[in-house]
Amino acid sequence: MAALISRDELKAAIDAGTVTVVDALGGEYYAKQHLPGAVPLAPAEVDARAAELLPDRDAAIVTYCSNPACANSTQIADRLTALGYTDVRKYREGIEDWTAAGLPTESV
Repeated sequence: MAALISRDELKAAIDAGTVTVVDALGGEYYAKQHLPGAVPLAPAEVDARAAELLPDRDAAIVTYCSNPACANSTQIADRLTALGYTDVRKYREGIEDWTAAGLPTESV
């Protein structure tokens, strides 16, 4: 199971540019709103796209989805770890928590 990261820790890492954020919802959800700088990666795409989207297996990566009930971020974090990524954490509370706190999002 991936280690967790808090909203404040994640915001600081995004602001510092020290993390790659993975949106585990993808598709229309990603297009509508996602965390700043996030890349879309659905669970079914991890094996095919991880190396392209996340070339540095030692980089700090944080996965998230909508809320704690959403399993996508856990599935992706676990699969990335199995593929050899060494610094994968999960923002369990997800984008619902992020937006509830009034933090910025992006859209396509």
